[in-house]
Amino acid sequence: MIGSAGIAAWIAQIAFWGLIVVGLTSGELGFRRSAIFLALWLAGYVGLRFVSFGDLFLTSYVAVLDVVLVLTIFKGDVRIG
Repeated sequence: MIGSAGIAAWIAQIAFWGLIVVGLTSGELGFRRSAIFLALWLAGYVGLRFVSFGDLFLTSYVAVLDVVLVLTIFKGDVRIG
């Protein structure tokens, strides 16, 4: 059975890949910046496996990348309401 931490991990991953696509299609995120974010994601995905309990930090790491992507693509915070 999947818990709230598992759902949060899926949301962070989906948001990351969605933001990469939105950034590329809107032109706000060029290929170079996209490659940098993908390299950071890959470094975290691979590198955190060598750290004790590193898999627990992956969701937080991807969430931070998501926040930076939102600030980069939308030039600030996104209003929800």
